[in-house]
Amino acid sequence: MGTRGGGLYVGRRAAAVGAALLLALLVALLALAALYGRCRQEAEAPPPPSPRAPGPAAPPPPAPAASSVRRLPRHLLPLHYDLELWPRVRPGQTGPFAFTGQVNITVRCLQDTDTAVLHSAGLRSRGAAAVRGPLSEPGAAVEVAGLRQAEAGEVAVLELRGRLRAGRRYVLQLGFQGRLEEDLDGLFLTRYTDRGQSSMLIASQMEPTYARRVYPCFDEPAMKATFSIRIIHDPSYVALSNMPAIDVSEVKDENGSLWTVTTFNTSLKMSTYLTAFVICDFDYVTRTERGNEIRIWARKEAVKNGYVDYALNITGPIFSFLEDILNVSYPLPKTDLVALPDFGAGGMENWGLMIFQEASLMNLPSDEFTSRKAMIALIVSHELGHQWFGNLVTMNWWNDLWLNEGLASYFEYLGATFVEPKLSLDKIFYAHVVQPVLREDSEIARSLSESEDKIKGSFSLMSLFDNITYSKGASITWMLSGFLTEKLFIRALTSYLKEFSFSNANQDDLWTHIQMVVDAQDEVQLPAPVKQIMDSWTCQNGFPVLTLNLTTGTIRQEQFLNKNNRKSTDSSNNTWIIPISWMRNGSSQPLTWLDKSSRMFPEMQVSESDYDWILLNVNLSGYYRVNYDHLNLKRLARLLENDPKAIPAVSRFQLIDDAFALTDFGYVPIEAALELTKYLAREDELFIWNVVLLNLIPENLESTLKNHEVYPLLKKYLLKRMLPIYHYYAGFIRQNADALEDDYFAQIPFLIRRTVCCYGVAVGSDKEWNFAWEMYNHTNSMEEDKDILLYAMSCTKESWLLYRYLQYGLSDTLFSSNCTSVIISHVVTKDIGHRIAWEFVTENWPLLSQGYGHELLHDVLKAMGRFVKTDVQIQELQVFYNATLEEDEREAITMLLESAKLENIESRKLLIKIANWLEKNIDN
Repeated sequence: MGTRGGGLYVGRRAAAVGAALLLALLVALLALAALYGRCRQEAEAPPPPSPRAPGPAAPPPPAPAASSVRRLPRHLLPLHYDLELWPRVRPGQTGPFAFTGQVNITVRCLQDTDTAVLHSAGLRSRGAAAVRGPLSEPGAAVEVAGLRQAEAGEVAVLELRGRLRAGRRYVLQLGFQGRLEEDLDGLFLTRYTDRGQSSMLIASQMEPTYARRVYPCFDEPAMKATFSIRIIHDPSYVALSNMPAIDVSEVKDENGSLWTVTTFNTSLKMSTYLTAFVICDFDYVTRTERGNEIRIWARKEAVKNGYVDYALNITGPIFSFLEDILNVSYPLPKTDLVALPDFGAGGMENWGLMIFQEASLMNLPSDEFTSRKAMIALIVSHELGHQWFGNLVTMNWWNDLWLNEGLASYFEYLGATFVEPKLSLDKIFYAHVVQPVLREDSEIARSLSESEDKIKGSFSLMSLFDNITYSKGASITWMLSGFLTEKLFIRALTSYLKEFSFSNANQDDLWTHIQMVVDAQDEVQLPAPVKQIMDSWTCQNGFPVLTLNLTTGTIRQEQFLNKNNRKSTDSSNNTWIIPISWMRNGSSQPLTWLDKSSRMFPEMQVSESDYDWILLNVNLSGYYRVNYDHLNLKRLARLLENDPKAIPAVSRFQLIDDAFALTDFGYVPIEAALELTKYLAREDELFIWNVVLLNLIPENLESTLKNHEVYPLLKKYLLKRMLPIYHYYAGFIRQNADALEDDYFAQIPFLIRRTVCCYGVAVGSDKEWNFAWEMYNHTNSMEEDKDILLYAMSCTKESWLLYRYLQYGLSDTLFSSNCTSVIISHVVTKDIGHRIAWEFVTENWPLLSQGYGHELLHDVLKAMGRFVKTDVQIQELQVFYNATLEEDEREAITMLLESAKLENIESRKLLIKIANWLEKNIDN
């Protein structure tokens, strides 16, 4: 099966049976804590399975730079681009590589001006620039006095000898050339291996502001235009762009060599960041869905082995699903999806030419339903959602990026569960989206919709592409759909899409269309205008926590902050308009609202009966946490022990996660959260066990936990409660090894490979380590397996093996240089590895600093902070970094370590409380 040959692949039945045996061992050793705490990240971003071509070691990728955010003057409006690109690349060449091009931009002058300002970054002028009138106005030419490049603002300025007149059209003509790098941004080159042969391809990544590195343009999302594109390339390659090719011809260069010219149909009106180009020697598979020709391109070996067949089979149905639900047709005649061996993102939604990392599109055809398939369905669905939210209607400016990414992330889950009904929409959405971003959002000081002024300054555009934009945007959308009803929400989206097709919008435009739909009916009544409700969620930082007093029926809201920030932050004016879904004694109650800091709800006052209980935010329908008073929490804990199914599964998930988050932030004692775990012997939902273990044994507490008296107590307490669910799934496996393929959260064999390999190396000797090393160097090992083994080799308990491993990392002949920092990062997080890694970094700093600079040192010091407990330990680290860092960096690191020391001391105190509680309850 191609690349499977040298990997860690085992058959499904063998994997399932083996997993049953391993699971028992992992349970006993509490390795499941690591498993469930980290499996989501591994599943969501698996590395590409393509072997990389041999060649010189590539330098580590630079940290994303703060993208320039200079706004262009509004004197000129682009209407159309005639763009020619010519990458000067032949197969087998070693480089350096360059590309040349010519762009003729038809613009309308909106205001008289004697300069034409557009974006250009890293490009050199080629030939004389010109400004002429359109063919219909040959006398409108204006002489160009000079072309000035302002690299700081990433703009090119054409200084004119005359003036461009408002209302007239002109054509800006510019020749250009640039370097073709291997940096995965702009127009880039990447190397790979296919069928044992080294190959190269050229591709593009323009979002957010990399189009200006490829051709001079008006590189702002609201400056949409149409594009006529020609690509000149080596005849052995195929060229792809946003639109179908309409002509293929030949041209000779200045040396008489023959090149192919591929000309593409004129595009629809779109933003520059969506222009896309791929020049490759790939094969494809194809099908047609409602007249839309869908092709998936990949390495020839991958296509031959059927690795992209699943992606092809789901793409058309997701397209049709989105067309039907939104009632807006997909406007292009073709869609290409290209699987690159190396790509900086999971996927990019370019109109008509979507580009993906290989792992985002590929799986083994022999697999039935697996976690890998679920991830492919989610990623493909996300990028297809962008064809409407982002491509058809684009945000006016990057401050409303969530209109693209948040809405696409919401439809990602709807589309994936449509083609894979085995996925539980609510469970996977809460486990993948809401729960992780609630944890992150409480620590990040930015709102979902930033003010435009902030982004005009030094604010990095790349920093907007984070979980706040994606997951909080999706969570807010989920909440909005919930209180509106999906029917009204979709009706509003359809109206919004139709009005702003091939144009741009901001969040107020979306609120306006929702308000129009709300006003046209009388079934759903809101307590305030849509804008007022939704701005409270998108225009202020963080989210609320609701505190319920059962005696008085009072609900109070405040921003969810840790106890230190609550003292230093004035959040008293932060008020959200909050939809509250709730149930009483198992019966759902009408939706109610909290639109002020506190309010009394007489219907929520309870009696003295232990069986009278309230549950707020049912099924996590709202983006907030709930803090129950002691009385209700006690009743809910008792209910879980007696009848856990009386509380919906997602609400059990939420109840536990809220309780531990409230403990972490100092709202409630740890004992209150632990009371909710007593019932776990009756819990048969793996996604709930996931969140339990994530909270009980977080990764940053694992090392401390294993060296504390709480470890054997917690091990005994959890093992007693885990055995029933273990026997439940073991029974499934004995009867039918394929049965678990219908359960996403039971896809354990795929997810535990890293944990199993780590444990195998940890309990072994140099024999096991050497075996892992041999497997890593096997020529047919998949990249995914290589990453697992790279981590596993850091798990050894032998100090000399760790030191040898770090030394190996310095060798360019054993590893590519970007692996060095990964190896150090893996080793430094281990119990016995952190001292070894620190000594290695200090001893080899002159060499390491050349390749990685202070970024590596920051990462290592941050990891070392987990082990700092005394001032002496901080001073020991300071001796080194005082001599290597600038003063402001030294101060920042010292503060980080001081904070880590206090956190570690607090963690020890917390563990003592946990141990005391376990001693009293271990046999309950």
